[in-house]
Amino acid sequence: MVKLKIDNTEYNAPEGLTILDVATNAGLYIPVLCHKNGMPHYSSCMVCMVKDNRTNGFVPSCSALVQEGMNIDISGEEVILLRRKAIELLLSEHRAECEAPCRTVCPASYNIPLINRLLSAGDFEGAFRLTVSEIKSSEIACTDCPGYCENACRRKKIDNPVSIRNMKLFVAQQIKLNNSQRDTIDTDKDDIPPVTDNKLKKSNKPFSSHIGKIEPSELQEWLKECNDQVIRYREIFDLKSASDESQSCMHCDCRAADDCRLRDLAEYFSIKDPRGKLVNSPIQKKINQNTGLVFENAKCIKCGLCVRLCENSPDEPSLCFIHRGFVSIISEPLTEDFNDVLKTKSKEVIAICPTGALSQFK
Repeated sequence: MVKLKIDNTEYNAPEGLTILDVATNAGLYIPVLCHKNGMPHYSSCMVCMVKDNRTNGFVPSCSALVQEGMNIDISGEEVILLRRKAIELLLSEHRAECEAPCRTVCPASYNIPLINRLLSAGDFEGAFRLTVSEIKSSEIACTDCPGYCENACRRKKIDNPVSIRNMKLFVAQQIKLNNSQRDTIDTDKDDIPPVTDNKLKKSNKPFSSHIGKIEPSELQEWLKECNDQVIRYREIFDLKSASDESQSCMHCDCRAADDCRLRDLAEYFSIKDPRGKLVNSPIQKKINQNTGLVFENAKCIKCGLCVRLCENSPDEPSLCFIHRGFVSIISEPLTEDFNDVLKTKSKEVIAICPTGALSQFK
């Protein structure tokens, strides 16, 4: 057994454990991003740094093994400052937006990207439920709104904005005209998950990342999620026109907005998004047409979790690091096509990703 101190409290721990293991077992909180229990250590994010008071040095708690006589500080001012700096560095090259511009400018904060996805998938009941849960008065807010969402829609910079306001008004009209729909839409039923924004519960001003300057070529990348075979509709007059028009949405929001560990830590430490962004990775969407896996390198923090998760899967190509040093990125192997990677482990890498770099199409 090894005897050590953590924040002036003595602990006995078996040899071979890390500082993070001992702290976690004791119920102490140390933030992590690149660490996952049961997987090899990598120590890339540096948000788990702690101070060794014996040497006045800092070590990553996820990989530093306990030693006899250690005196570890996990919550002092210097430690917190170092963690904040680590998160700020990650955010400086995190070219992503937590919320789509259309939702950000909406006075009612309607979840526009979600209703677009529901309509696009033909899940009209889901679109009705979402709308019912968001209407806080007798009328939908879009009735008297000049359409701030459409003015902010990035599709506007390419051709025409998505007809968001008219789609919302059409859905609300269907609910209002057909009272029987209201009888079947019961948001209190146990089998219907409530539509909420967990981030808004945490803070009145939740953290929001921004992309920075977008090049014209980067803007075109979002078109990869659009169906260019459907007819565009300005006026929405039936469910088909609503569904078709919704497929023109470029989905420039983040699917992991409510489940992003980087965003959670930024909020926890009250960090603001850096104004300047380092453009190490251009905005690019890779879509695996076989599995629906979407990879956006500009959102990747190079934690390597997806690589380590699949490194013992010789039967199928997986993600890996390419290039060296500061310009290293995660990619499919140079000899493989992205459509051929992770044929069986797409859901696993999405679940382990601490940001929205890996997600599921539609």
